[in-house]
Amino acid sequence: MNNITQAIAARTAHRFSYAWIVVAIIFLVLLASAGIRATPSVMILPLEHEFGWSRSTISLAISFNIALYGLIGPFAAAAMQRFGIRPVVLTALCLLSVGTALSTLMQMPWHMVMTWGLLVGAGTGVAANTLAATIVSRWFEMRRGLAMGLLTASAATGQMVFLPLMASMVEHFGWRSVAFLVAAVAATAVPLVALFLPERPSDVGLKMYGQTVETPADLTAQKKNPLSIAFDALRQSMKVRDFWLLFFSFFVCGMSTNGYIGTQFIAMCNDYGISEVGGASILAAMGMLDLVGTTMSGWLSDRFNPRVLLFWYYGLRGVALIFLPYAFGLDYFGLTIFAVFYGLDWIATVPPTVRLANDVFGRLAAPIVFGWIVAGHQLGAATATMISGFMRASLGTYTASSVIMGVACLIGAVMVLRIKGDRHAQPAVVTV
Repeated sequence: MNNITQAIAARTAHRFSYAWIVVAIIFLVLLASAGIRATPSVMILPLEHEFGWSRSTISLAISFNIALYGLIGPFAAAAMQRFGIRPVVLTALCLLSVGTALSTLMQMPWHMVMTWGLLVGAGTGVAANTLAATIVSRWFEMRRGLAMGLLTASAATGQMVFLPLMASMVEHFGWRSVAFLVAAVAATAVPLVALFLPERPSDVGLKMYGQTVETPADLTAQKKNPLSIAFDALRQSMKVRDFWLLFFSFFVCGMSTNGYIGTQFIAMCNDYGISEVGGASILAAMGMLDLVGTTMSGWLSDRFNPRVLLFWYYGLRGVALIFLPYAFGLDYFGLTIFAVFYGLDWIATVPPTVRLANDVFGRLAAPIVFGWIVAGHQLGAATATMISGFMRASLGTYTASSVIMGVACLIGAVMVLRIKGDRHAQPAVVTV
């Protein structure tokens, strides 16, 4: 593998850095993972019809997936420091492929918890924003915000590419065809990672992108086990006020994105007479807009105060969610207005949050600390999935859920202004 990547790096060095090839590879991995994470949103109605499971039962299984996806993050980042990025990512891709394929055999709710909850949740927890943060920290000295914006945008692009196709396949061939599709996509990414993903720039004779002086990059190699690395980082981070502000603001982010719109929007559209394909197409359009919005957010994060950016992102998202129940009553223009505002803002919060984590905890510790912040994001998402599912089952509408999520975002907008962003003593994980 080193010979192949070294040859490519040498031949392209005069045009662009191999760091951007690494970004492209991880973009594809994250895109595949995002497509798999989006799959349960098109399975809610088919599973209701085939097995007679209630929406709250299905939402519970999905929330287990979302929570594990977040909780795996810090341990995945620590495992990447201990064992290397490539073997950890390859393991995750295998879990995704096996878990989604096995789900075609499920007959009971606990089968869904084991496949989509345990196996897929663990796999997507590795192929997530913590992977992006680790790559950016290891490969970039400059343009970190732009690189993080591009990698974060892959989540939206995954929905853009897969959701309409998956909704159409569910309609014509059943939900099992979708499970086989995403299993094949995950398996296809395995040789790409195995052949073309170096552990660090020095493996192909390069420095980090934009690096002009020597940095202690070799300190990313850890000898402790991943559990100790992750919990050491957590213990140190919990003493810092900014960590809790980042954690709870990202909790709100998870509630309002993955947990609510990402999981319930297609079913919500069905309540208003919009087909699954129609709802998926709207989500895909928002994903296309977020590709632009999140990439631009990364560019802005390199240049402007990230706290101010987060204030506007959370505030505008809150207004959009409060508006959502009324958007369905305004014919075509209502959902168009919502899709534009929400789509541009969907996960634009990630690049400035990563920058703040780097500012506070330092480049080497930030990926693991950010993993714990992402855990807050996914706990928020799991909470929102359960709340919105049970409220829909009891009230027959998503209106109250939309208002709750919108108000939570407005609170988050105020919360982020309290972040100081000053460098704190780095967690002990970086000195082992």
